[in-house]
Amino acid sequence: MYKILIADDHPLFREAIHNVISDGFPESEVMETADLDSALALTQEHDDLDLILLDLNMPGMHGLNGLINLRNEAPTVPVVIVSAEQDKQVVLQAITYGAVGFITKSSPRAQMTDAIEQILNGNVYLPSDIIRTQKASPRRHHEEPGIPPELLQALTRKQLLVLERMTKGESNKQIAYNLDIAETTVKAHVSAILRKLNVHNRVQAILSASDIDFTAYLRR
Repeated sequence: MYKILIADDHPLFREAIHNVISDGFPESEVMETADLDSALALTQEHDDLDLILLDLNMPGMHGLNGLINLRNEAPTVPVVIVSAEQDKQVVLQAITYGAVGFITKSSPRAQMTDAIEQILNGNVYLPSDIIRTQKASPRRHHEEPGIPPELLQALTRKQLLVLERMTKGESNKQIAYNLDIAETTVKAHVSAILRKLNVHNRVQAILSASDIDFTAYLRR
């Protein structure tokens, strides 16, 4: 049983996401709020929250400032942004400021359920269609550079296959199924990938590798 806070000022969407949680995670306790001040108050009252689903545009948020305030107030509670926003830079900034996931409001119900499950299992969720847009857009001068080729060369073939699946937004469980290996093996590969690429977490690995042509490296 999970304890989840939905912070969104649209009653219909709160009801919709509440239904997604009720169907996908039965017996979970769901709380709702419509502004940032109430969300902050509830996080103070309930220090055992498992997840906060946060709308970027509700009253008091002032964009990503609200996320920063919430992360400062409750640094141990995972926060996932649920927003109609689909600009990749906003998604990346949200992750940089501490969100563990980003779910677009246009996502199908099954995709929302899967995203919430991944996050509750300790993974990071990013919409794969937004990740892939990096390939079509020119890299801006202030963006982080890609992974140096010599670091990619240090990855084994299996690690490259795992990293490629990670960039598609797949969870460890999905990667294990698709590559026909144990989930514990996937976790070991992910740890090795982060170490070899000199990144701190899964999100950094995904973002830095999102425009790599994996076929070129897998041919060797």
